[in-house]
Amino acid sequence: MINYLKKSIAEDEKALEKNNVKEIVADGLRQIEEHGDNAVREMSDRFDNYSPADFRLTQADIDALMATLSAQELTDLKFAQAQVRNFALAQRASMTDIEVETLPGVVLGHKNIPVQSVGCYVPGGKFPMVASAHMSVVTANVAGVPRIVAMTPPFNGKPNAAVITAMHLGGAHEIYVLGGIQAVGAMALGTESIKPVHMLVGPGNAYVAEAKRQLYGRVGIDLFAGPTETMVIADDTVDAELCATDLLGQAEHGYNSPAVLITNSRQLAVDTMAEIERLLQILPTAETASISWRDYGEVIVCDTYEEMLDIANEISSEHVQVMTDRDDWFLEHMHSYGALFLGPRTNVANGDKVIGTNHTLPTEKAGRYTGGLWVGKFLKTHTYQKVLTDEAAANIAEYGSRLCILEGFVGHAEQCNVRARRYGGRNIPYGEAAQPIDKADL
Repeated sequence: MINYLKKSIAEDEKALEKNNVKEIVADGLRQIEEHGDNAVREMSDRFDNYSPADFRLTQADIDALMATLSAQELTDLKFAQAQVRNFALAQRASMTDIEVETLPGVVLGHKNIPVQSVGCYVPGGKFPMVASAHMSVVTANVAGVPRIVAMTPPFNGKPNAAVITAMHLGGAHEIYVLGGIQAVGAMALGTESIKPVHMLVGPGNAYVAEAKRQLYGRVGIDLFAGPTETMVIADDTVDAELCATDLLGQAEHGYNSPAVLITNSRQLAVDTMAEIERLLQILPTAETASISWRDYGEVIVCDTYEEMLDIANEISSEHVQVMTDRDDWFLEHMHSYGALFLGPRTNVANGDKVIGTNHTLPTEKAGRYTGGLWVGKFLKTHTYQKVLTDEAAANIAEYGSRLCILEGFVGHAEQCNVRARRYGGRNIPYGEAAQPIDKADL
């Protein structure tokens, strides 16, 4: 039996918030499309109180910002990027072009071609999300994207040196200090000074996520991303401190970040709730984390591991921390999630910042049908075909002719028939299906 000791706010309350965001985003994108740079500047001034002579940073600007970082900060940034780059390189190596001869003289293949331009959004209005630059810019660079545009909002009224450094070291070709709807809209729609991109990637607040949703189709996107989500699956092999710390570690992201504990130990559930209340008294980001926990926190007690697995797959959380006596069993049977963090020695923060897997992950149950951002998201797999001999051309064309007529596509059939006539010497009346050759007549 599944028992909720704590539930989040009702779904209709969540939906009301989303509807308000939709209207604001739609109006903002319309302004950008109609008024270009002027709209972008007006929105940046209004939302971020930031209106420089040029939103794009020059190399001199970037060098000056990088110079403000300490040697240790630069070392740490480079270490994190090396981990992300190494894993992305290994993933890229697993994706090979292929070419196979499926029939004598018939060659089929595919090529993995990079998206030609990508806009990487790096959040930074509330917290400077340095790691998001690694995840999007570095990965796009490994994929071979020839034009990488990176945008981030001002932090405390000016460019954040660490974020800009990460963008630059990661391989961004254009860096702008722009945030929110105006950044996403400018990259997707283009303005007088900003050439549009083919694809948008990167996390953001509710307005950024909604802007990506509304722009999808005009440009590609990595995934539909909502507020950060975390789930802890735990049994009595771990204690309340670990569970509470891992839940609050993600709840501090925003006021609507779901944090869910699933356990088969009622004692652990009760102890974790008490530990959360204790930690909220000393956590510097408690003002945010406490609201997320109050409105979006859940504690679910199950009787069996199978129940824990079922409810975890149903919720399909972005981050799933598994700390049980059978972590590999969950790895084998979990099918809907963003990323798994297995065992008490690992944690979501490592995945977010440094360990090397990508932290841009599906939320709001999108893990049921997509994984997170990775090097393959920046690659398009395109097929091609070659027919090398007259015999192969005639043979495949005869099958094609009959199948086209079966569907009623006479014009399609003639594409096949003309090859059967030309390369196979077949006498096929115009608009009719090629009839099979009786092998006994050959």
